[in-house]
Formats: sequence, structure tokens, C-alpha cells
Amino acid sequence: MKKHLTLISLLIFMACGSPTANETAETYSEVETKTSHHIPAIRQVFDAHGGYENWMALKSLSYENGGGTTLVDLQHRYTLIEGEEQTVGFDGQNVWVNPPSDQADRQRMRYNLMFYFYAFPFVIGDPGVNYEILDPVALDGKTFDAVKISYDNGVGDSPKDNYIVLSNQENHQMEWLMYTATFGAEVGKDTYSLIKYEGWKEIEGVILPSSLQWYQYEDERLGESRGDARTFSNISVSKMHPPVSKFNAPEGAYIIEN
Repeated sequence: MKKHLTLISLLIFMACGSPTANETAETYSEVETKTSHHIPAIRQVFDAHGGYENWMALKSLSYENGGGTTLVDLQHRYTLIEGEEQTVGFDGQNVWVNPPSDQADRQRMRYNLMFYFYAFPFVIGDPGVNYEILDPVALDGKTFDAVKISYDNGVGDSPKDNYIVLSNQENHQMEWLMYTATFGAEVGKDTYSLIKYEGWKEIEGVILPSSLQWYQYEDERLGESRGDARTFSNISVSKMHPPVSKFNAPEGAYIIEN
């Protein structure tokens, strides 16, 4: 797994052009697909969303969310987020912010937050991810299969984070995600937050959501919704990399050290 972070909202806008084969061939190395650690229970979930191999064949993803647009190179997780007032990028080594601001360092926690939640369940297919089958979970009047996700030490920014994928027992499609948030913490947390995934759409062979709704969750009970749903539109994927230069920090940008 490349990066995974904690929950903070994010405003983004980005405009990008279509790369040519010449623009990408000299700047990217292909990432080997490793699936030997996938257990059958998680493969069922991947297959219900189009298959992990189809996901790994994709090179870029873009979408509009919260009034803006995000572009991600899926193989390397380079990221570009442009808002009306600020641009944030990740060039593979550092996060950068332009123009600089008093709270620029907080973008180290934020820059790929929505992407990581949005790209479930596929992002949990990365190397360094561990799976544990749990007892079925009852939620909102239904019973779901449950797979707990944890990480090897040193994987990502928050290796102590845990996730639980709740999938439909009939078609194995993911419907809910439970997660803990531990970015920067010394120890893991036992309190889970809860997201409902809806509006699944097939795009180039993979099934991606168009709505994420957070809910209150306490004592294993579903509570009220928390704010408005996060909606995603103009979703686009490609089997070509975007130009790597898109993710480079412009002159004057503030570089956030790892």
C-alpha cells in the first residue's frame, strides 16, 4: 500500500489534459501486480467490483468532489489537487502546497484522504496489507460479511489504522466501511467510524461509488448521518499515465518534508 491517511474534509479542483504515449513512456516504470497475499474472502469483494486485475490495469483516476477535481496516478499514487485558493500535490517523495499558507503542513495528513476512501475496496489490495475474517456484522437491519484490514509495520503514514469491509452476503459488494483514525498517534484506536457506500457505477470494467455518507456509530449501533454525503461526479479512469510533470511542485510552492 502506498499511502493511507485519516479523515479530514478536502476541497479540490483540477484541470488536466490527455497524455500521449510519448509523454508517459520515458517517465514511468510499471508496478508489478502482487496478489499472492489476497485471501478468498477479499478476492470475492474485488471480483464483485470488477476484479483486482482490471483495477491494476488502470493508470489514472480523476473525479470531481466538493466543488473540485482530483487526479491520481494509480500505479505510483502521485496526486494533484487544485482548489480555488490552493493547489496540493504529491510527487512521489514530498507533499507540496501552493501558495503556502499557515496550515500548509496539515496537508501531509489530507492530500490523499478522499482518494483513499473513494478507491475502496481496491486500495486494500496493496502489498503489506493483512486480512482477517471476522464474524458477520449486523447493521441497519442486515447482516454483512466482515473482513478486517491491518498493515505491516512501516506501511504508509498510519500503519496502526484498521479497517473493516462489510460486504453483501449475496453479491459480495461492499456496502459499509468501518475504520479507525490514528495518523501521528503512538498507539492504535479501538473506536470505529462508519461510512456507507452507494451509487456504484461501472466505469471501464471496475465498479466505483458515487456517494459516501458518514454515520454516527457507537456501542455497535448505527446512529444518525453525519453531515451531507460526499458525492463524486465526472469520474474518469484511463489505462495511460498522466504526464509525471503534472505532479511536480511549481516555483514558490511550500514543500512538506516527510
